[in-house]
Amino acid sequence: MSSIRKRQGKYQVQVRVQGQKITKTFRQLNHARRWGVYHENKILLGNKLEALSKNLSLKDLIYKYLNEISPFKKGYIREKQRLNRLLKESIVLQKIYQLNTNDFTEYKNKRLKDGNRTCAYDLSLLHHIYNTAIKQWCYPIKYNPLTNIQKPKCNPPRERRLNDNELKYILNHNFKNKNMNNIIELALHTGMRISEILSIRNDSIKYNCILLTDTKNNNSRKIPLTIKVKEIINKSKLPYSITYNAVRLNWSRMVKKAGITDLHFHDLRHEAISRFFEKGLSIPEVSLISGHKDVRQLMRYTHLKISNLINKLN
Repeated sequence: MSSIRKRQGKYQVQVRVQGQKITKTFRQLNHARRWGVYHENKILLGNKLEALSKNLSLKDLIYKYLNEISPFKKGYIREKQRLNRLLKESIVLQKIYQLNTNDFTEYKNKRLKDGNRTCAYDLSLLHHIYNTAIKQWCYPIKYNPLTNIQKPKCNPPRERRLNDNELKYILNHNFKNKNMNNIIELALHTGMRISEILSIRNDSIKYNCILLTDTKNNNSRKIPLTIKVKEIINKSKLPYSITYNAVRLNWSRMVKKAGITDLHFHDLRHEAISRFFEKGLSIPEVSLISGHKDVRQLMRYTHLKISNLINKLN
């Protein structure tokens, strides 16, 4: 086993396994830990570690990450979809020891055709997979080839607001799954995400609020029970008997049938937050409902209608 002790401001790590002992000193604790785990595994595995370094492919890393890391993330469903798509790329078949920064630069240029944002997501995910393999799994990988790749600038934030005709159609659409109407109304009046709405239980309604404990940033928050929100909750059977993917599919079919272009379900959150500001709520009040900690991030969701500003100015 490996052990670390601090001596004169440095960290001395000693690995002792099966009668073998090696020692090295580091200035940083994380470097000492990584070296200790790596050499402990090297002694235990022997030739197996050398075989691993030669046979390990990017596909192997992605599968291991998909099975061991992704399931514990909030955005597991979306990340699983992204990883499964990555597994179809030809680059994943290459061996890790053969891949370098140039290979991922070529991959980046190829992915840019599908948009800057999706390309940036892929590069960030691959970068984290490499870091996990090096730091957590202690795989024999010399460096992370994605460290020096500059991520593309993402597209400007969406400014999509609903017009009156779109809103009327959406609220009156006859969905096969009757939960959809209540879910859409809740999103419009609270700014909650799909996953947050689907997490609501009867015992989530407390003290004139909806208590959300399962949020994107893991911080619980309270949604005020306005008269309209109470009305929606009272006609709902909680929890909603529909999955996250089913909500997205129902939404996609609806906007396609209506001929509504470039409207995502998440735009309802934009709409709700913008309406909060139009009603005169302050930034702290809106952030309390939306869960945003960064004012700059909150403002990205906020696009006030110019007609309402004109009415106020007049």
